[in-house]
Amino acid sequence: MKLKKLSLRTRIFIAMILLVLLSSILIGVVVIYQYNEETQDYHRERLIRKEKAIITSLDYVIKQTSFEVITEKVPLIFKSKIYEVAEVHNIQINLYDLEGSLLISSKSDLKPEVTSKCIDAEVLNNLLNTAEHRVVIKRDDEDATYRSSYNYITDAKFKPLAILNLPYLENDDFLSKELNEFLRRLAYTSILVMLAAVALAFFLSKYITKSLKTISDKMQATRLEKRNSKIDVTDNSEEITALVTSYNNMIDELEESAVKLATSEREQAWREMAKQVAHEIKNPLTPMRLSVQSFQRKFDPKDENIFQKVEEYSNTLIQQIDTMSSIASAFSNFAKMPAQKKETLNVVKIVNLALDIFSEDYITFQSEKDEIIATLDRTQLIRVVTNLIKNSIQAMPEGKTPQIIVTVIDEEEVVKIMVSDNGIGISEENKLKIFEPKFTTKSSGMGLGLAMVKNIVETYKGTITFVTQKNEGTTFTVTFPKK
Repeated sequence: MKLKKLSLRTRIFIAMILLVLLSSILIGVVVIYQYNEETQDYHRERLIRKEKAIITSLDYVIKQTSFEVITEKVPLIFKSKIYEVAEVHNIQINLYDLEGSLLISSKSDLKPEVTSKCIDAEVLNNLLNTAEHRVVIKRDDEDATYRSSYNYITDAKFKPLAILNLPYLENDDFLSKELNEFLRRLAYTSILVMLAAVALAFFLSKYITKSLKTISDKMQATRLEKRNSKIDVTDNSEEITALVTSYNNMIDELEESAVKLATSEREQAWREMAKQVAHEIKNPLTPMRLSVQSFQRKFDPKDENIFQKVEEYSNTLIQQIDTMSSIASAFSNFAKMPAQKKETLNVVKIVNLALDIFSEDYITFQSEKDEIIATLDRTQLIRVVTNLIKNSIQAMPEGKTPQIIVTVIDEEEVVKIMVSDNGIGISEENKLKIFEPKFTTKSSGMGLGLAMVKNIVETYKGTITFVTQKNEGTTFTVTFPKK
């Protein structure tokens, strides 16, 4: 899973866990490194202390000897004392002449191998040429590490008398035990801290994302066509406060833009409607004008068919006047919607009643229940149903067996009314304009029916949607809250 697909809460949770885990690992690595450094310092300093103590003891023996203090007499000078000094300091002591040949050795049991009979030439060279005249050689065996130091012992005049060699075994058992004990305690502590971090990460991530979740829910509920509420989050963090302030400012700007847009769209809609009304009114006026002019030219009181011609002329005028009246009525009904009445209705019964005004036998009604109660306006509900059915009737092409199905569905807190037909469908270019308050492209009718339906539905905070397929039909679905 990619990190960017994880939620912020999950990222915070994972970050806290990784932080504790990495901290524990880092502490363990630092402790081990520090242990190794301290161990090396301990053995190095311990060897130096042993060297100083042994040299002091050997110097004392040299001062007390009755033999001549020369290199050749070293085995005699330390014949018995070297064992005593080695036993006191618990370390093997080897004495070499200045050429690197072994003179005498305590042969301590700490020595894991037979003592070398001579010193390597490189060691002799380094011992001679270094400022402090001291060399330490370190070597690792299978199970242990050894340090072997080389240093001069001198006579009373500080003249080199012999080379002192101390083979030193680095015994880390005690320090290793302490390290293992510390790492075990660190592991226990890390587990406890990890558990605490899990709990802390859970509550911390929940606290941090709580405000963001509130903002997210508000933003998802933001709509251009309705009034949006501002966010009131009691959070003192600077980032959240800045985000909330930006959102609230956006809501203010959105409302201003929505008002301007609604005003502009309303004005544009009424302009389009006025143009269409003017166009529709001109259509019947033209034949009326032609009829009157024709009657003026051909009027003859002595004509024996004068009464028949007057009747034909009157019928033509009445027909065009009815058309103009229909246009005016449709426009008036859309422009001025009646006040809503809150009535407790059986939607199934009212919808079925609305179908009675239609004589078409291809209109069928179906409902899963005989009674679905909702609070609506009886007249407006009938208007919604009749307009949807009229729209479906007008969508029927010639030469095709028409079929219209009206369905009422009960879904918990809402009631759905579906009107399906097998007409010509809605073209792609008209899908976005189908609910606009302008006139239809059909040969008759005002085209205000669907706009009126949408207006009624939205007044009840409901929704109207449609699914259409070219030459297959269209299904309109209206959803009303029950209360």
